[in-house]
Amino acid sequence: MFSIEHDFDKTVITLVDEGSEPLGEDVIVSSYEDRIEVAQYDAETGQTRVVVLSVAQMRDLVAAVSLPEGVYTQDDL
Repeated sequence: MFSIEHDFDKTVITLVDEGSEPLGEDVIVSSYEDRIEVAQYDAETGQTRVVVLSVAQMRDLVAAVSLPEGVYTQDDL
């Protein structure tokens, strides 16, 4: 399951793990004009971990999910 919310300066997508045990913590993807933030709570440390990607890096990640093994440049996509 996931939800999508549009705020003033960002879009927030929350991914909820509904699978069988063990369940993972929610993943929150915040999309800004210049970056994408992926956050997930870490129960072991009690902290939220955040990874910041440029828009180009996120575009590459989305493309990479459906490509076979290899090395690619923007010209290949």
